[in-house]
Amino acid sequence: MIARRKILIVLVLTTSILLLQCGRQKSTTDLLELRGRTMGTMFMVKTLKKPEDLKSTTSELTLKLSHDIGEILTTVNQQMSTWLKDSEISRFNRYPETGWFDVSSNTALVFTEALRVSELSNGAFDITVGPLVNLWGFGPAKTDRQIPGDEKIKEVMAKTGYQKLAVRPSSSPPAIKKEIPGIQCDLSAIAKGFGVDKTAEYLESKGYMNYLVEIGGEVRVKGINHEKRPWRVAILAPGPGGKSPYQKVLSLKDKAMATSGDYFNYFEKDGVRYSHTIDPTTGKPITHKLASVTVIHDSCMTADAMATAINVLGSGKGYELALKENLPVFLVIRKGDTFIEKMTPQFRRMIEK
Repeated sequence: MIARRKILIVLVLTTSILLLQCGRQKSTTDLLELRGRTMGTMFMVKTLKKPEDLKSTTSELTLKLSHDIGEILTTVNQQMSTWLKDSEISRFNRYPETGWFDVSSNTALVFTEALRVSELSNGAFDITVGPLVNLWGFGPAKTDRQIPGDEKIKEVMAKTGYQKLAVRPSSSPPAIKKEIPGIQCDLSAIAKGFGVDKTAEYLESKGYMNYLVEIGGEVRVKGINHEKRPWRVAILAPGPGGKSPYQKVLSLKDKAMATSGDYFNYFEKDGVRYSHTIDPTTGKPITHKLASVTVIHDSCMTADAMATAINVLGSGKGYELALKENLPVFLVIRKGDTFIEKMTPQFRRMIEK
């Protein structure tokens, strides 16, 4: 599974940027735009003003949205960040017992979806894989990247496995538990997508029906942009330094999109390339040729998790899973010194509209 220094390979584009600023850009006076930091990365929100917003200044509206959205994202972070010692997930990780541990409805919801995607992918998505990521030197500890021995991998894997987790989302309060002490959970492969969804739900609850929300490369859009056109989003082509041209540009409407890839975070030793994408079923980095995968879904949380799962499975089994789940999925696959594209029929229909 992807170590969650997740690469930001989804870029948000306005039409004027996409067209290299050819032609005159329309007025943006009806556009509200917020930018900031959350969950160790950047976030951006763009939304069109409502008719009743004309009674307030842009500054007043932006301040109100910034306050409310900031509170939403801070709450998600305090529930699900392993970087915060007192977050719910950090306290659960330290919890020495195997009984039920009370959590918020947010955390229970994310746990439920994480375990569902784990089952769908036969363990390719696994929120307990963090210790393996650390073992290979891709975690926050920044240890020297050495090739661990099979015995050490086996030792660490004994305390991983989504099957060792359980959730009671409908209990009061909701609760989660682990079957053996010492299991560590990391929700960063799904929490950013959830944060996008929560922000989008807030905007809709306030009557904003034309928006774009992006957190660390995970995107959800609704309606139209300030140029009265569908929101444009792009997927970067693989390449060094992130300076590659766009692999694909989409007009997205009322959907979420997440992209996972492995071509920015890896190391080489003795001529072998070791990706930061760890296969939870082997405890080792993936060795297939899939460079990136983009998933489109109604839920950004689900798109986030499924992109990670398919990236672990590769272009063969991952593609089969996408077909089985009827998902619009776009794959970029290494072939020698170049890359080829592969997409599901559902994705192809979206770009041909």
